Amino acid sequence: MLKVGIIGIGAMGYNHARIYHELQKLGKLKLIGISDKNKELLEKVSNEFDTLGFLDYKELLNQDLDVVSIVVPTFLHKEIALEFIRKGIHVLIEKPISDTIENAEELIKEAEKNNVILSVGHVERFNPAVLKLKEFIDEGILGKIVTMTAKRVGPMTPRILDTGVILDLAVHDIDVMAYLAGSRVKEVYAKAKNVNHPNKKSEDYALIIASFENNIDGIIETNRLTPHKTRSLSVIGTKGIAYLDYINQCLTIYDEQWVKNAKIEKGEPLKNEIIHFIDCVENNKKPLVSGLDGIHALKVALDALKNSKEE
Repeated sequence: MLKVGIIGIGAMGYNHARIYHELQKLGKLKLIGISDKNKELLEKVSNEFDTLGFLDYKELLNQDLDVVSIVVPTFLHKEIALEFIRKGIHVLIEKPISDTIENAEELIKEAEKNNVILSVGHVERFNPAVLKLKEFIDEGILGKIVTMTAKRVGPMTPRILDTGVILDLAVHDIDVMAYLAGSRVKEVYAKAKNVNHPNKKSEDYALIIASFENNIDGIIETNRLTPHKTRSLSVIGTKGIAYLDYINQCLTIYDEQWVKNAKIEKGEPLKNEIIHFIDCVENNKKPLVSGLDGIHALKVALDALKNSKEE
């Protein structure tokens, strides 16, 4: 039975705890402990999920863990993850993989050295509608893909104050597009600005154009300005067009003769991601979202951020 720990139990970390607790009932794992600096929150969540709570995450290093979810601010990823990796503990780390390319590369190097599975939490990869669209693209149903357009907009989230929308939101679409295209980004152009984000150094609007090595182009519009939350993707090919709704997990295909709604077995992407991670650990399999995938998404996001500041 795998022994699991979680570091960081904010909004996303709480969901990790909830899902591990649900999976614990199946008998494949045990949620040994969670860690957070917020004592009141730690007590509440540890009681809710009947697990140990530690104010100092280092105490989890002594709990004989097999796997750990790291759900803390990005600038802490490297420092915390390395301690667990070097003890041979498999790591699921939330996106983006780290704050710099150099730190991300060190995480990957140490994971390989210590024979540790390192998976990056690009959760949209596990959205059933995305997985179905990937099947259709690979089967050639849309023909040759020409462009992809993503819209990821919504209201400001008070808890996200340490980063702008490119690293927080657009990184999702960068990763999904690379996955669907089966290619890496070769060139990126971006425009971004701060409209009313409390942190004046952070952008709350961005428009990104990415060109992939296989000549597919991607356009990403993202903001934290829009009252209504939208998460959508359209893919245009030579034989058809696909429209995907991330939130409702719907996929519609248009070709020359028909409009077709894909049959999708809906499910919680984060739960799918965690189940996949556990399966990779149990069976020594390569994760769907590897450290190299995480570096690619981070590099493109950082390049877009840099380009948006160039005049």
